[in-house]
This record gives sequence, structure tokens and C-alpha cells, in this order.
Amino acid sequence: MSARRLGLPRRAVSQILLTQLAIAAGVVVLATGLFLAPLGAQLDDQAMRRALAIAQSTAADPSIAAGLLGSGASPDSPVQASAERIRRATGAEYVVVLDLDGMRRSHPSPTLIGLPVSTDPGDALAGREVMEIDEGTLGRSARGKVPLIAADGEIVGAVSVGIAYDSVRDRLLGTIPGLLAYAGGALAAGALAAYLLSRRIQRQTRDLAFSDIAGLLAEREAMLHSIREGVIALAPDGRVRLVNDEAARLLGLTPDATATFAGRPLDDVLGAGRTADVLSGRVTGRDLLTVQGPRVLVANRMPTVDGGAVATLRDRTELEHLSRELDSTRGLIDALRAQDHEHANRLHTLLGLLELGLHEEAVAFVTEVAGVHRTTAEQVTEKVHDPLLAALLVGKATVAAERGILLRLAPATLLPDRLVDPGGLVTIVGNLVDNALDAAAGAAAPRVEVELRAEGRTAVLRVRDSGPGVPAARREEIFTEGWSTKQPRAHRERGLGLALVRRLAERQGGSARAGEAADGGAEFSVVLPEALR
Repeated sequence: MSARRLGLPRRAVSQILLTQLAIAAGVVVLATGLFLAPLGAQLDDQAMRRALAIAQSTAADPSIAAGLLGSGASPDSPVQASAERIRRATGAEYVVVLDLDGMRRSHPSPTLIGLPVSTDPGDALAGREVMEIDEGTLGRSARGKVPLIAADGEIVGAVSVGIAYDSVRDRLLGTIPGLLAYAGGALAAGALAAYLLSRRIQRQTRDLAFSDIAGLLAEREAMLHSIREGVIALAPDGRVRLVNDEAARLLGLTPDATATFAGRPLDDVLGAGRTADVLSGRVTGRDLLTVQGPRVLVANRMPTVDGGAVATLRDRTELEHLSRELDSTRGLIDALRAQDHEHANRLHTLLGLLELGLHEEAVAFVTEVAGVHRTTAEQVTEKVHDPLLAALLVGKATVAAERGILLRLAPATLLPDRLVDPGGLVTIVGNLVDNALDAAAGAAAPRVEVELRAEGRTAVLRVRDSGPGVPAARREEIFTEGWSTKQPRAHRERGLGLALVRRLAERQGGSARAGEAADGGAEFSVVLPEALR
């Protein structure tokens, strides 16, 4: 049933204020009741103990016992006089002295002297002290009864003292106004605190109704889990607050990542690495690239007012692949342009030889030119039987030749056409060869050697260059995303090639490492178990 049907205010702040006021009033009423209940019992106990104390003091007076034994039951007896004196001095309702037969020897009403008491005096006459609240001839009273003992130690009677119960009730009622004043003050303080709290909640909720807040939350959940961009919300202490479906997919987490990882530190969820450093803010910048599993991601991080942060992720895997294909295409275009220029020069040379009548020299020139290209292609296809890898290496050889770099296959190269994932190996070989060509470009005798061979079902790749090599202290660092010694190109960033190589190798259960070539330069080794059928 809605608040509108119940006649309650619709705004959330008003409902909260009324609820807090009701709770404060209920607490005050409950506390007042809990205070009054034991107070009444405490006042009753105090009255009974006071009556018992007066009875004990009266019984301790030796003249009372002597008067009881030496005189009869008369209003003019010394027992009556002593009892009335004590009653007036203590403010008791009555002080009654009775003999062993239960007959009154004193009473505020002299006409009752000599008559039996209205309640059973057996306990007191038996030597026991009694405290009680009971009804008597003078009404309800708090009573104390004690035995009356003579000088020889014998019980000769009893003393019964009563305190009017109306006085106890008056004391209880007298405390209520002060108690209500304290309760009212507490209620006023609670109401003021509730009002101030409700005003703060009003500012924080922007005066929305509960239904509006619930609708906004539902829309937020629907939006976060439907957009095609990963979103991760982090608390100020770095713990995960929320992971939407796309972020879980991009990071390789479980589909219900929020329920699984909420409240856990980000490093525990993702593990140590660049992705965790970027999302946690340890690496700063805009559109930061990182590799998570097989994916290349673009991450941005925005702090929130409470000290936390919201990070967004976009998948750039396909774009990165297209960028690398664009690099390869541009290299091939440059090579084709150079070949076209070289082909024109060769045609001019051939034309000149024919015009000079040097036919034998022309035939030898054409044979030599055609043989060089055919030899390169034949050497590659004889050793690398996979068509994709063979085509890649032929193209890279052409690009290398244009750059003045010798690209050759190692003598031990022999790879059958039984690859499980040719595309993955093409990516690995392409990245390593490109890096090797860049490294060897500045050497005196630039060269790159590629070794591809099969050991059972394991594929082994080694790429060596004649460049400056990689220092031993940095051979692990170079596989980190974003690390590069080259300037970034206009259409993409650097520092992803080697990271992708290692991730692709590890995804297949293999490894990638850097070392030093036998004749100087760098040597990169990749081992891929179960890479061949």
C-alpha cells in the first residue's frame, strides 16, 4: 500500500521525519514506563523497611515489654502512651503492641484496645520478623512486625507498625511531573535531531520520493548492465563496488562479478599488473592502453567526490589488429613502390642492352633478376609449409630488402602445415620480426634471422637481430604494456607488441623470453606447446 493511500506525505524526507519522531516518542514512553515500574516496587520496599525499622526500635525499648507484663489492656496504660508517642514521632499510621493472645495493648483508636488484631500475628509471635503490604482496619498499609522480647529473653508479645500506603503512592505520583519534564526535554531534543537529520537527507536525496529513488536505481542498474562499455566503481580504499557485465567480459571475470567480487581489493580481483595499476590510479593519464588476457583495452579513470573512482574500459583488440595490419600494408605498399621504381630502372637497363645489341648480356640480366625473387619465395615455402606464415615471411623479406636489411631463415627452420592456431603464430612472428627490423636498422651489417621448427607438437620460434640487444636488467620489463623506446605513431601507441606476444604464448601454455644472440644483438624465444595437430 502506498504512502499516498495511507495519507502519508510522499516525499522521502517527510516520511523519514515522521518515522523518527514516532520512534523518539515511542522510546520516551517506553523509557518512562520502564522507569516507573521499578520505582513503585522500590518505594514499596522502602516503606516496608521503614515500618520494620520502627517496629524494631519500639520492641527494643525495655519499658514496652515491662509495661505489657505489668499492666492490663487499657487506653491509659503506659504501653498505649509509649506507642502513641512513637507513632507521632515517626509519622507512622499506627504502632500496635499485642500480647501472646493477639490482643491489642495499643492502637490509634482506643476503642480497639483489648480486641484481637485483624491479621494473623503468628509469625511475629513465633520469633520471626515480617514485612508486607496488607489490608487492615485502617486500610492498606506497608507493615513491619517483630517479636516483643522481655528482659529474661522470653517472647511476651509482638509489635506491628504500619505506614499508610497512600503516602507511598503520593511519593510515586509526585515523581511523575519531574519525570515527564525530563521525558519532554528528551523528546524535544530527539525531534530537533530528527529534523536536522531529515534536512540533511533532503539535501542529499534532492527532495525525491522513495519511489523516485527506487526508479533511479532501477534505471542505473539497467543502464550499467546494458551499455557496451565496461564500468568499474571503486571505493576510497580501493575495494570494488560495482562491475558491470561488459567490464566482467572484458576482464575475463565471472558474469555476476559484482556479487562475487564486491568489497574485495582490486589487486585481489585482477592480480598484479598494468591493468590493476591503471584502474587503481597508480598509473595516470587519459586513454591508457593495457592488455588483459587476449584483449587490448583502453582505460579512463574519473575520481568521485567521496574519494573513490569510476573507471571505464573499451575494447581495442580489433582496432589494434587493424592498426598492425595497416602497418604491414603500408610496409608492403612502400616495398611495392620501391620495387616499381626498381623495376622501371631494370626495364630501362634491359632496353639499353637491347638497343646496344648486347643480347646475351640482356638475357643474363633478366635471368639474374627473376632468380633472386624466385629463390627467396622458394626458400621460404620449402621450410615453412603453412601458407599464412610463408606469405608473411616473404612480405617481410621484401620490406627488409627495401630497408637494406638481410632477412633469412635459419638452417634448422622446418615447420609443417599442421598449426592449430595459424593466426596467433602469425601475430607473434609479425611483432617479433617488426621489432627485429627496427632494432637492426642502425647496425653496420643489418640482418635478422628467423628460426621456426617443430618438436613433436610443440612449435619453437626464435628471432635474432644484429641490433644493440636488450640489457639483462630490462629483459622482463620490455614485456610490460606501454614500455617502448620508440616514439608513438600517429594512429596508435607503442609498447603493446611484446606484451601481446607474451600473452598469446601464455594463453597457449607457452612462454616468451628475451636473451642475447650468439653473435651479439637480441634473441627472442617463444615456445608454444600443443601448437601442432
